[in-house]
Amino acid sequence: MTETPHHDPAEPADATRRSILTTLGGAALGVAALGIPASRAAAADPGNRPQAAAGPAAACVLTPEQTEGPYYLDLETVRKNITEGKAGVPLTLRVTVVDIATCFPLPNTAVDIWHCDALGVYSGYAAGGSTPDTTFLRGVQLTDSAGVAEFTTVYPGWYVGRALHIHVKTHAGGTVSNGTYHGGHVSHTGQLYFPETYNTKIAALTPYRNNTATRTLNARDGIYRNGGSSTLLSITQASSDLGKGVTGTVILGVNPAATP
Repeated sequence: MTETPHHDPAEPADATRRSILTTLGGAALGVAALGIPASRAAAADPGNRPQAAAGPAAACVLTPEQTEGPYYLDLETVRKNITEGKAGVPLTLRVTVVDIATCFPLPNTAVDIWHCDALGVYSGYAAGGSTPDTTFLRGVQLTDSAGVAEFTTVYPGWYVGRALHIHVKTHAGGTVSNGTYHGGHVSHTGQLYFPETYNTKIAALTPYRNNTATRTLNARDGIYRNGGSSTLLSITQASSDLGKGVTGTVILGVNPAATP
């Protein structure tokens, strides 16, 4: 069943929106970092006008569509941990999905991701042909009441011609049964990217240093140049040892009724 944000009739709608946005990003994130223009926030609450310039736009702007690519498999398997024993630096991926029309988070939205392993190999494919007997690094999670879907995976590797990336789709209106997402429609197709400072450090670690393909930088990736900076992950390390893992976060602004 799809949840809708609860709105107390005694509470102003803008106050409810501000409360939800604070939940999305924590007290330090605020409306500016979520991409709500400062003028809009001030109009909603004249007593809470920003004291500094707003941060970069993110949540209430439609996230650009990007190519699905050739390695999508319609498995729709609902699971949080998608590693299947694949080696690599642990990555906790947190994707927040927000309705661009309302700036409210979108609960029960299916976030579908897939990416290659440290050596640039996708499950389900070998030598350009489909071999759907393997399913590593693919999975679906439904967003919670704050619009967040979380995955346990590994930092992806790379292959010729592409920067490091994770493919993503969002699905709306479907249901889950027997561990699989069914029905609904695709509301967004895109890709997530990683800061080059981390990509360079990751490339020096095992097993990534065994990847012999020439690594393409974000700036030289034609797909990234077509809107990729809007889905560049914010990365934080679990500790001073990068090999212990990182967390990547991103906000997707989508139109849940769209059928791109």
